[in-house]
Amino acid sequence: MKFLFSKFLLFLFVLGFSHSFSQIKNTNERPKLVVGIVVDQMRWDYLYKYYDRYGEGGFKRMLSEGFTAENTLIPYVPTYTAIGHATVYSGSVPAIHGIAGNDFYVRETQNRMYCVQDEEVNGVGLNPEHKAGKMSPRNLLTTTITDELKLATDFKSKVIGISLKDRGAVLPAGHFGDASYWMVDGNWVTSSFYMNELPTYIKAFNQKDFTQKYIDGGWQPLYDLDSYMNHLKDDNPYEEPYVKNQKVTFPIELKTAAQEVGRDIIKTTPFGNTLSLMLAKEIMEKENLGLNPANVPDFLAISLSSTDYVGHQFAINSAKIEDTYLRLDQDLEDFFKFLDQKIGHKNYTVFLTADHGAASNPQFIMDEGGNAGYFPRNDMMNQVNDLLEKEFGHPKIIYAISNNQVFLNNKLMAEKQLNREKIKTLVIDFFKAQKGISFVADMEKVSMSSIPDRIKQMIINGYNYKRSGDIQLIMEPQWFNAYGSGTGTTHGAWNPYDSHIPLVFMGWGVRPGKTNRTTYMTDIAPTVSAMLHIQPPNGNIGDVIIELTD
Repeated sequence: MKFLFSKFLLFLFVLGFSHSFSQIKNTNERPKLVVGIVVDQMRWDYLYKYYDRYGEGGFKRMLSEGFTAENTLIPYVPTYTAIGHATVYSGSVPAIHGIAGNDFYVRETQNRMYCVQDEEVNGVGLNPEHKAGKMSPRNLLTTTITDELKLATDFKSKVIGISLKDRGAVLPAGHFGDASYWMVDGNWVTSSFYMNELPTYIKAFNQKDFTQKYIDGGWQPLYDLDSYMNHLKDDNPYEEPYVKNQKVTFPIELKTAAQEVGRDIIKTTPFGNTLSLMLAKEIMEKENLGLNPANVPDFLAISLSSTDYVGHQFAINSAKIEDTYLRLDQDLEDFFKFLDQKIGHKNYTVFLTADHGAASNPQFIMDEGGNAGYFPRNDMMNQVNDLLEKEFGHPKIIYAISNNQVFLNNKLMAEKQLNREKIKTLVIDFFKAQKGISFVADMEKVSMSSIPDRIKQMIINGYNYKRSGDIQLIMEPQWFNAYGSGTGTTHGAWNPYDSHIPLVFMGWGVRPGKTNRTTYMTDIAPTVSAMLHIQPPNGNIGDVIIELTD
């Protein structure tokens, strides 16, 4: 009797399990549109630092309706714009995707290469020979999410990239993008890699000259200046003026400054982001993105760069940064409403992240009693070259220090049969003795260095033999390479202020919630690929963030 009863219970269990399992459907449902938003230089804490002043429809909407990976880290050094965009969209790192900096030196030629430089193409929408138009994704060695989407749909999906910066538009759109647009002298341009002539609607957008309208209107704070939380005065010594010896205080008159520095001054105001999102809406209208007749997803890659320009100019403890993010929040709310109306509330997926963060101004930290400083890079390079010349009889054995990496003249050492290992040891010992340096590592022997594992892995991930230096310098926290007047801020280090970034998903296929487990920038591409049912990019080393899927 007990045996029969047990068999009956087992039957019910199997029946129930089979019924439950049958409810799990494997379909090919996908969003009509994916929108990738990279907010240049956005630290993770900006999601919350200004949270109480954000409206309900921008950042707050993403956090409440979407899924946030609260502990998303950049897994490489240096933490720069071009590498960030390449990594977000490839799921890879410089060691594999090859974008080793905004600029890098090619080992074979020792020539400096800009990340998206391509002398074989011409500018479109500006003088064809203008160097600002000679851009393409050819230096990127891997595919991107956007490339894989094009391949998976037999090139039926549309992919378009937009950014004030060429690298922020070109790298996300990948090798197969239909178009990338960036700003030169206040106008939107592209290159012959994509097309031979600007679309009529882009020409019309340029002719409306919204850039000049915003320049003429100047920059005033959204709210009473006394209500801003940054405790520094609007006129403080950590801000870099637009024009030398001319103060930049609210309300900011932009017209005169633009006559001095050019119309691209608009990039160093919140209105560069506004114009980028205005163009995004125009492109969606004219290209019918998200309404593809082939019933496949489209992809719009937007990089919002004004946050980076403003941060570099005025440092992060500025009312101008606060005003920039409050205005960006309003612009995002407007853009999300547009997406709701154009595509439908649950028909698109949007993710928002950053290419890197930013440090506080070192002088500000020192003035407040903290540890910080400036490393005189050029002076140090001259000193160590003099030391090497005395020892080996040849000048300029180091030909560059860039991306916090020392580039040795390997051609010279090979021709003159100089002892390469002895040279590296001398250089490493020299830099280890310098103030402001935490670690110095031989790039080919990093795994054996006495460096914390996380930093060690970041160095390895960032090292591309053909495009990186021979020796890596790791600064102490809040130490910068000395440059300019010491105003504003920069980035590039391993530290959390540069490497801890926001990552929020919202829309189709996204389950509201959050995770505090460690995730990485490299996880974005495979996660989006999984949602789109396509292969991850061919250099991907990331993992799917399984908690966010609906």
